[in-house]
Amino acid sequence: MTDETAQRSVHDDAESAANAAAAAAGVEIRILSTVAEFGQVAALFRSIWTADGERTPVNVETLRALSKSGSYVAGAFDGDELVGACFGFFAAPERRALHSHIAGVSQRMRGRNVGFALKAHQRSWAIEENLDEISWTFDPLISRNAYFNLVKLAATPVAYHRNFYGQMSDALNGGDDTDRMLVTWYVQDPRVAAACRGEHPASAELDALAAEPLLTVGDDLGPVRHDTAARLVRVSLPRDIEHLRTTAPEHATRWRHALRETLGDLLDEGARVLAFDRSGTYTIDRGELQ
Repeated sequence: MTDETAQRSVHDDAESAANAAAAAAGVEIRILSTVAEFGQVAALFRSIWTADGERTPVNVETLRALSKSGSYVAGAFDGDELVGACFGFFAAPERRALHSHIAGVSQRMRGRNVGFALKAHQRSWAIEENLDEISWTFDPLISRNAYFNLVKLAATPVAYHRNFYGQMSDALNGGDDTDRMLVTWYVQDPRVAAACRGEHPASAELDALAAEPLLTVGDDLGPVRHDTAARLVRVSLPRDIEHLRTTAPEHATRWRHALRETLGDLLDEGARVLAFDRSGTYTIDRGELQ
């Protein structure tokens, strides 16, 4: 098989997975190119992240420029209604990479796997563009986002960035520091290809690891640190940090600092995140750091 034939096979498989994901979510996903479509994206993102009258996270002009440059701007449609969107921009040419900046899904379509379908489409597009990887950031304190990115998409954590965007007072960040985990999606990695087909390896091996707690949730829902010299450690998250940011902001701030001083410091020192489970816990290999 020639390299060109092999690459076409990889893309065909990625395209098939993307089409299946869109069909399962009940949406049509396509690249956007008109000012009217960019206006729909701006309005959708405003409805997700801002209160009435506040500025949208992205404007029409920026989306127009990204589209003209050949970067990725895509939307998911339920009939004629835009119900999800995602955009990103190219990294330096020698990296053959895309930075995926913002993805969002309307409240009405939550739980329908529209976000998963958008990412599968983005991967298929990236392979067609001969890219090797896609990177993006997410709030590592939001358990459902960690599960989506690390488990459902099989993205690889590569760095922890403190207060990456500065303080943001939108509905999701609540005025907290914007610590972010940077992940990279190696688009031709077999694990990523399997994830986009909805296949995930059994977790029995990881479940059997003798990891010891480093950070747990206390009875008052605040963070509790534990002293341990174990190589494999577990860092747990509160079930709903967004609710805490509204109802108990002091707890939310304590959690931000606690995660920064555990997960953040460990990643800075070269530790690896091995897994994230449905209980809201990272399993981390500290290597020879302990």
